[in-house]
Amino acid sequence: MATGTISKRTVDALPTTGRTEFLWDDTLRGFGVRVTANGAKSYVYQYRTGGREAPKRRYTIGRHGSPWTPSLARAEAERLSLLVAQGIDPVEAENNRRRQAVDLAFRSYGDRFLSLYVKSEWAKSYAFAEGALRLHAYPVLGMKPLPSITRSDIAALLDRLAGRTALRRNVYAVLRRLFRWAVSRGDIERTPLEGMETPSSPDARDRVLSDAELALAWQGTQSLGYPFGPLFRLLMATGQRREEVGGLEWAELDQSTLTWTLPAERAKNGQTHIVPLNALAVAELDGLSLPANCKPPKWPKGGLVFTTTGKTPVSGHSRAKSRWDAEVAKIELKQAENAGRMRMVIKPWRLHDLRRTTATGLQRLGVRFEVTEAILNHVSGSRSGVAGVYQRHDWKEEKRAALDAWSAHVSQLIMDADPTNEPSIGTAGTAS
Repeated sequence: MATGTISKRTVDALPTTGRTEFLWDDTLRGFGVRVTANGAKSYVYQYRTGGREAPKRRYTIGRHGSPWTPSLARAEAERLSLLVAQGIDPVEAENNRRRQAVDLAFRSYGDRFLSLYVKSEWAKSYAFAEGALRLHAYPVLGMKPLPSITRSDIAALLDRLAGRTALRRNVYAVLRRLFRWAVSRGDIERTPLEGMETPSSPDARDRVLSDAELALAWQGTQSLGYPFGPLFRLLMATGQRREEVGGLEWAELDQSTLTWTLPAERAKNGQTHIVPLNALAVAELDGLSLPANCKPPKWPKGGLVFTTTGKTPVSGHSRAKSRWDAEVAKIELKQAENAGRMRMVIKPWRLHDLRRTTATGLQRLGVRFEVTEAILNHVSGSRSGVAGVYQRHDWKEEKRAALDAWSAHVSQLIMDADPTNEPSIGTAGTAS
């Protein structure tokens, strides 16, 4: 084993012998230069932790040249020797540093959380969780290592969402799951959310569209085209959830019985849901059938009903809703001018409010509360607890009668609002 003073002169003079050779410094123990068989030179530090019986470990400081000159490499070796003296293994310390900088960086870890956890354990909320991280968490926490994230970091993130109560609570829920998962894997010892108060819940919404607003909303969809025009009309016709209608597949539909079977894996509550299709719903699906001139319409056997890629459900509901609102406003203005009356004040509303509007409308039509809950696929109220265990009636016929009544009601609203825009509701019948 060659020893000598490591300097620029001695390092430059080291020969290439066709095998790996070392020159060890004669003043700083463990500091050396390695010359590979092809002549590459790099600085190393060799050490033991745990006594003379412990195996030797070698830490590569860097390749000879810029920036690693002999003097800088010596200074780094001196730093490493101090770590060893304190019982710290430089190789392990460097591995941990790199792991925190890459594997435990929040953005990288968030992507892994989505891939390994959310896709399998929280699949129905994947889009929601991915959006919360990408739009709100990543811009604030970036590549900060998970173990370095503090409660104040989370507070700063949530402060950016002040005034957006529902979003603030939802982002918090995603972060809570992520950090709990990290703790369960041993990647961090404690979650930075520990000791934080859960953001308050938003006030319960009670927005219900009036009959006049519902008619305007239906008319406003006529200018949207595919996919959002028919999608929004199907929401109004069935009262089902946006995500469930948006992800509708032709294979879930039975044209012979006029029913939609929502599989448990797509239902929010994890329970298979049978939706009788009323005349308005059937008319929309008939209009989407291919070929368009097929008489009677023949529904496809497979594929997504609402898609722009052919592979994934349609997205961009918020932008489409803004366009819808604009169309509704234009129609209302025109109708007000033609009738010589003041404009109607339309309060802001969301797509989810259509479900509440349907439920309220069904109650006004005299539909039993249990039937309305069955149509909405709710498991609360009359379908929860002991009643839910023993009450196994599926309300099949009652649901069909209720949705047919709702279809007739909405159709009449549309015709009353604008007789020239009568909906084409086809011949749905009352298939069982």
